[in-house]
Amino acid sequence: MDLEEIIPALALIAILILVFPEFISTNIKKKTFLKNLSIWGIIVLFLVILLYLVF
Repeated sequence: MDLEEIIPALALIAILILVFPEFISTNIKKKTFLKNLSIWGIIVLFLVILLYLVF
């Protein structure tokens, strides 16, 4: 892996570390958690597909 792949991966992990605790604390109920997790999953999937098509 080149530095061009490592730096964005580290940035995404850092963002996940910053966002995840608040995400868990606001989604104590299982139904709300699964709803929000599915929304985030769709967003991430859309971005991965979009970036795959662009690059």
